[in-house]
Amino acid sequence: MAEAESFIPFQGIKNDVKGRLRCYKHDWISGFKAGFRILAPTTYIFFASAIPVITFGEQLERDTDGKITAVQTLVSTALCGVIHSIIGGQPLLILGVAEPTVIMYTFMFNFAKNRQDLGSTLFLAWTGWVCLWTGILLFLLAVLGACSFINRFTRLAGELFGILIAMLFMQEAIRGIVDEFGVPGRTNPRSAEFQPAWVFANGMFGLVLSFGLLYTALKSRKARSWRFGAEWLRGFIADYGVPVMVVVWTCVSYIPWKSVPQGIPRRLVSPNPWSPGAYQNWTVIKEMLDVPVVYIILALVPASMIAVLYYFDHSVASQLAQQEDFNLRKPPSFHYDLLLLGFLTILCGLLGIPPSNGVIPQSPMHTKSLATLKHQLLRNKLVAAARKCIRNKATLGEVYGSMEEAYQQMQSPLIHQGPSRIQGLKQSHMQKGLGLVNADTLVDEAVFDVETEVENVLPVEVKEQRLSNFLQAMLVAGCVAAMPLIKRIPSSVLWGYFAYMAIESLPGNQFWERIVLLFTAPSRRFKVLEDNHAVFVETVPFKTMAMFTLFQTAYLLVCFGITWVPVAGVLFPLMIMFLVPVRQYVLPNFFKGAHLQDLDAAEYEEAPALLSFNLKPEGEVSRATSFADSGEVMDGMFTRSRGEIRRVNSIKLGGIGGGGSAGGSPAGGVELMRRVVSFQNPRVSEKVYIRSLSDYRGGGGGESSPRSPAGRAPLSPRFTASGGGGGEQRLSILGKSV
Repeated sequence: MAEAESFIPFQGIKNDVKGRLRCYKHDWISGFKAGFRILAPTTYIFFASAIPVITFGEQLERDTDGKITAVQTLVSTALCGVIHSIIGGQPLLILGVAEPTVIMYTFMFNFAKNRQDLGSTLFLAWTGWVCLWTGILLFLLAVLGACSFINRFTRLAGELFGILIAMLFMQEAIRGIVDEFGVPGRTNPRSAEFQPAWVFANGMFGLVLSFGLLYTALKSRKARSWRFGAEWLRGFIADYGVPVMVVVWTCVSYIPWKSVPQGIPRRLVSPNPWSPGAYQNWTVIKEMLDVPVVYIILALVPASMIAVLYYFDHSVASQLAQQEDFNLRKPPSFHYDLLLLGFLTILCGLLGIPPSNGVIPQSPMHTKSLATLKHQLLRNKLVAAARKCIRNKATLGEVYGSMEEAYQQMQSPLIHQGPSRIQGLKQSHMQKGLGLVNADTLVDEAVFDVETEVENVLPVEVKEQRLSNFLQAMLVAGCVAAMPLIKRIPSSVLWGYFAYMAIESLPGNQFWERIVLLFTAPSRRFKVLEDNHAVFVETVPFKTMAMFTLFQTAYLLVCFGITWVPVAGVLFPLMIMFLVPVRQYVLPNFFKGAHLQDLDAAEYEEAPALLSFNLKPEGEVSRATSFADSGEVMDGMFTRSRGEIRRVNSIKLGGIGGGGSAGGSPAGGVELMRRVVSFQNPRVSEKVYIRSLSDYRGGGGGESSPRSPAGRAPLSPRFTASGGGGGEQRLSILGKSV
């Protein structure tokens, strides 16, 4: 879809519908083919979607005097989620009631209740008109192709917005924990649980529950890399550990129930769905004509603010969920999804419930969880195919041929975004690391580590389907009926989950990684090279990187400060949108174009790690350069929001079976490294990698390990070329000559 065509009325919607209809059937088939494994990402994203919505519903109940409760927010999230998963364009996009909606509804309630001819009685009827106007404005934006402006966002704006959302989630968590030490409104302060000693006890117990959930949830997500426990148990904990921890810490909250007053710790407050206060809003459409005409017209003001807010949030959430880094195969759908959001907003307004829109960080979290699922399915299929060939005494070429055939069987027949990411598994991987041996060589598992090789050749892909979104929305709907059980969850557990979501969204954000690098001791910065790292680490001077990061940080703080401004704070997306002209016209005056390209590349480019060559036996080197031992290559996926993970792939210094002279000499090792670098990342200077290997193979000083006590390894940024008088200086990892 050409960018110019998108601004033609209806052209963007037409292109979206045409593209998504071609893969609609496969969206469902692919989900059902995953079997029970689809439950892992479904459960993960269900909790990430439901818990904030329940919390926002409780907040709305306090701020609107019970006019809107958690029942309404859950119904809105479930209804919009089900409809979007069935007829929406991008099924990876998660819809839910977001905090900006809560702020706007609180503002509108305070405005309405102070008007005698409107009052709290007609509040929901008036919000119905607001939603009607909002829906019409969203229709216009979708028809005119306004989403094409969102597509011009670069990494600068997207990552800044991601950090801002994380800060808002953490702010909500901190605010909630602090409130545990106070007396909530609309309660009897003379009750036993609100006496000073018990209020303090409630706060301290809340801290235990919050930090307990936060710590165990973060640990459980890394269970596949644990050194203990059976593989199936580690996989189960990694897939379902976070929701299990919510249940576990809820059970822990009942341990002291006999020795404390009722109400400690505090739990969710919400009416049951069958109580009168929970369903009186369903007939609000009959009261809409009772709203005075002047307020119907004035409803256009908050509607304009909400339309701008939804246009930005929904589109950016969709962009982050389907960014190119995830190697998605199916077409995007920005314009049509915005059009559908207009219909959903009107529907919610007529039902008297707050509307839902695309949410962050749940949407990219959904995509990452499906990337893990796709990796597991591909890995199991390819490992089985390779082992079957090896049992039949197959050659190396036949093994890779069977793996490629198995890979193609797992692919969608509808490829919409260019050719397959794998142009022949055999050719690509042998070119990267196994070109030292003949394809006709007989192999067995003693010299050919099947799991390691499969991990190395698999690209990052996403299980693109509709089933997980549909199931999580249905589970949210089930929460409405299960409200008596949900009210048993301590509110402090929810604050811990908010903090977990904030922290989980940080790793992989290049902006966050640069902030961490600024606070890293200069003598330890070389450690960045020992893992996969961004290209700018090697090509951009540290001072330039620091200035760019400080600018981004200052802009972030300004945006965060705006969110504290009453009412107008919801328009902080305008500041994010303003980054588009700033990036295009202002920053080039302060930074070199090449540096901006690396710091703010539209498509992420990651350099492979500079390996610490300790001249280990080939089996150890192979394992050191793969994720096979951890059992979860996508463990890195949860720490990198960019989908593309590039690494040096199973370098056999000695070749399989001891053959291949190239791997047995310094010159051969250098040639191998040169081919690996040029294949994976042609933009990275080969000299950096070749020098590091030659230092170990033939360099002076006799240092065989970068961690040897004899001195600093060649990976240190302070190291200068040695070994015979060395002349050429090596580029440091931070782009400076040392």
